[in-house]
Order: sequence, then structure tokens, then C-alpha cells
Amino acid sequence: MGTRFHRRGSYVLAGAAALVLGLSACSGGGSGGPTAGAGAGQKAKDSVTVAFRTPNWILPISAPGFTQGENAIFGAAQYRHLYEYKLDGTAKDNIDPGRSMAEPPQVSDGGKTLTITLKDNAWSDGKPVTTKDVKFWWDLVTANKDKWASYREGGFPDNIDAFTVKDDKTFSLTTKKVYNAAWFVGNQLNRIVPLPQHVWDSGDGPVKVFDKLTAAAKDPKTYATNPLWQVNSGPWKLESYVPNGEVVLSARENYSGTDQPKLKKVVLRPFTGDDAEFNVLRAGQIDYGYLPPANLSQQKYLESKDYTISPWYGWSITYLQLNYNSPKSGPLFKQPYLRQALQMLIDQPTISKVIWSGMAAPTCGPVPSTKTCAYSFDPARAKELLETHGWKIAPDGQTTCENPAQCGEGIAAGTPLAFTVTSQTGFSATTKMFAEIKSQMAKLGIDLTIKEVPDSVAVTPMCKTSEAKCAWDMSFFGSQGSWYYSAFASGERLFATGAPVNLGSYSSPEADKLIEATQFADDAATLNAYNDFLAKDLPVLWMPNPVFQISAYKSGLQGVDPQDPMNGMFFQDWSWKS
Repeated sequence: MGTRFHRRGSYVLAGAAALVLGLSACSGGGSGGPTAGAGAGQKAKDSVTVAFRTPNWILPISAPGFTQGENAIFGAAQYRHLYEYKLDGTAKDNIDPGRSMAEPPQVSDGGKTLTITLKDNAWSDGKPVTTKDVKFWWDLVTANKDKWASYREGGFPDNIDAFTVKDDKTFSLTTKKVYNAAWFVGNQLNRIVPLPQHVWDSGDGPVKVFDKLTAAAKDPKTYATNPLWQVNSGPWKLESYVPNGEVVLSARENYSGTDQPKLKKVVLRPFTGDDAEFNVLRAGQIDYGYLPPANLSQQKYLESKDYTISPWYGWSITYLQLNYNSPKSGPLFKQPYLRQALQMLIDQPTISKVIWSGMAAPTCGPVPSTKTCAYSFDPARAKELLETHGWKIAPDGQTTCENPAQCGEGIAAGTPLAFTVTSQTGFSATTKMFAEIKSQMAKLGIDLTIKEVPDSVAVTPMCKTSEAKCAWDMSFFGSQGSWYYSAFASGERLFATGAPVNLGSYSSPEADKLIEATQFADDAATLNAYNDFLAKDLPVLWMPNPVFQISAYKSGLQGVDPQDPMNGMFFQDWSWKS
């Protein structure tokens, strides 16, 4: 799968859960021979081979540049989150009682204190999971929050007044303000991952310990051998790891959770792109993969070869990131009329139907459930907007600023409308989509250059105007959805000023105010107000939102569906029909 921001708030990538989750199966390098899974024909039915991009981050504390979905899934298989979630409406605050390591929080002190009691869980070496392990996580992230990808100034853990350990099983968090409980439980507590304090804590203090763990996490070739990663809490342990290649997870026999693995082994196999993966899938040599949108006509053939085809719908949005700090393009993107004109040149409905074969739908705003777009496809209106703001339109040529006073602040006479989109390799539908957008924009003299790279997130970082790395214009990482939300679809990590995943440095005082309101008011109207403003203000260009992927798995493989809309992959639920 592709690179992106994934589960519980991450790029996809995402990796679903990169996986593309960028959850994440199918980009990487790798070959396709017979698999070890039952779908390969002759092997025992105790293993499964999955198309999956090679993860490259094992430490269960997210780091900038490593937030792809595949990393989230890989990490969660080995290190359980304090809370897991499901969006089926069956549980308060969407907490999954079966998978979670703790009971739902008890709220007191007028809504400011949440008391949490751990269930009986054990590490793989038999030691019990206690509040020491939660406090160890807390100490690491608070002392190193500037290196934590989930951190935003004023957010978690800055919004906590006190972390109190009551005993081995019970601790409490007291917040500085009274928050919307649904937001806090879904978007703050979701980040807590108990860590093996008795193994990782060398006694050198949280800064030095964190540096040691980070250095080890940046050395993937040692993942399967470094003693640090041998003790975990999840249902799977790492058996083998090949950088940019195959990863093998084996079931933990002494796993203490209720969701016991039914298989003995999961083989994660990367592919160089859609074509490579589809060739292996078509040959029946993989148990779980995906059907590229460009090959959707092959669905009946795959079904005849005993595959089940299942679209994976995500709680997600897709967008084209704009770099407001780019010395060249930033002044242009800061003009609302220009963002509106560019949005009107993206024919989301047609692209979704034709290029994505109906396996995508328009993104109309920051909340996934938004159905009506503020700016529909309207080239005539886009042309009018540009002309009335001082631009000389040159169809199929180069449109330039003719009247700087009308074009906007920082835009000189003769400035061209020319942008480079940094996109993703390996996704044929994405390539075709940008060819269509490039063609539409060229009709108004807007020059769009498409540059495909393996990891578009890595080369389009958040930056300051003065930095050399800030030369990028637009970034796309949404071949499987750009962002998969946590249970509560607020925007503090995406669109707030200085937010960790606000790569383009969008900043709006009004947006900040509305985003903050969603965190405190227990009222659906606040989320609607935030969504309505951002849908019209266009912090990014809204793009067709693909299904995370069109999953294809051997019909004898059960437990795959329903697929998690937040891009989780729970291999422990999978099994082969006997």
C-alpha cells in the first residue's frame, strides 16, 4: 500500500494503518514467488502472506517522517495501545472493550479527572503490565515531546495538569480544562502505549533513554535481533525482518489478550507498485492483497480464482497539500481566490467515477461525512476569478500576473501560475488522475509539473521559508487516502497553526478558534462549524478520496471483514476455514 498518514490519525499511506494505512501494503521492493500462505496451494493452513509495504519504524512512539500507516500496524501488532476503538456505535466513546488494555475511564472532578484501571495483562517475558509501564511512556513523551510526531504545543501532554499513579493497576489524568469527553477519549487517550519499563529503562533519565530507543528504531536491520524489541505486549512477535523486503510475524503463545491469534505466522510482502502486486495476485500466489482501481475489470476473473473482493472504506479524507511557506508559491497559495480557482479545476466526480472506477468519492471538507462541496468543477468560474484578480489568461500557454495590485500581496508582475506536484510512485490511478488535472489546468495556462517519488511525505516536510527544504509547492500522499482519523474527526493535528501534520503551514486564527471549540464543547454544532469553515477556506485542495484499497483475499481466509475504517489490521482475527 501507499505512503500516507494513518490510523488514529496518521498518513496513509495511509499505510492503512498505512497500510495504507500509506495502512500499507504495496509499495516497497520485493519479488513475488510462491507464498507461505495457504493460498499458495500446498502449505499448511497456519500462515498467511499479505501484500504490505515494509515498515521502517518499530518504536511505538511516533516520530516525524515515520507516521505512515504500515508503521502503525506493525507497531500495534507487537505493542498494544491502552485503548482500541471501533465505530459501530456499540460502545461509549467508541472504546473497544475486548481489545483494550484498560477499563473505560471514570470521569470525576467536574469532568477534569479521568481514572483508568488496567486489566490483567502480561509482557511476553511473563512480567505483568502495570502503571509503571504507562508512567514510563508518559515520562518519555513529556521529556521528548518536541521529537514526538503526535505533539502540538498546548495539546497532549501540555493539557494535563497531573498524572497520578494510585497503585499498580490504577492511575489518573487531571486535565487543565474540562474537555469534550468524546474528543479527549478518542483523540488523546488513543496515543497511550504501555512500554516495558523493566526492559527499556536503563535509569539514565527519559531523555537519554529516548535517544537510545530512537537510535535503535532507526536501525531496521537489527529489528529482529536487538534485545530491546524482544519483549512486547501484542499478539505477534517479530520473527524476521529484511530492510525493504519481507517481514515475518509469528504468534505469541503466551499472549495475554482475549483476541488470541488463530494463525501461527504472518508474512508481510512488499511490492514495487500496483502492477507487480497485481501480477502475483492474478497468479494466485498471495493470500491477501489488493485489486488496483486500474484493474477493476479483472474482478470477475479473480473471483473465479477463489478470491473475495472487498472494498475497504475508511474514515478518511484526501487532499493536495499546499506549501504556504514556499518562497515561490506561498504568496500565491495565500490568496483565497486562487485556491478557489484551482479547486474548481479538479473534476472530483468524474475522476472518482472514471479513473478510480467508482472506488473513490469527492472530498468536500475536513470531516469525512461531508457530502456537498463548496466549490464544484467550474472552469468558467475559475477563469473569471483569475481574470478579475489581475491575471492574463493564456490557454495552453503560460498565464501570468498582469496587475500586481489585483493579484495580491507578494505577487509581482509577470509571475507565472506554475507549480510542481510531488506525488507517489506505484499507483497508476494517481498518475492518470494528475494527468487529467494537469490537462484541465493547462486550458487556463496553469502549468502543472508532476514529479513522482517513492515517499512524497518525506521530501515535502513542514518548513520555514528560509530553509532549502521549503522549495516544494504541492504534495500528494493520498493514493489510499491522505488522512485516516481517530474516532473523533477533529482537526487539531491537521489544520491548526503549527500542528504536527500541517506540512504546508496553513494558518488561520478563525480555524484555530473553531478547532479548539471542538475539543471543549460537547455539541455537534462545533464540529459542523469547523467543517463548514474549512470546506470553504480551502487549507488544502480537496481531492477524490479512494477506498483505502479494494482488498482481495483467498475465499478460505476468514476474519478479514469487516475491515476497520480507522485502518487497523488485526491479523489475530484471521484464520483459514477448516
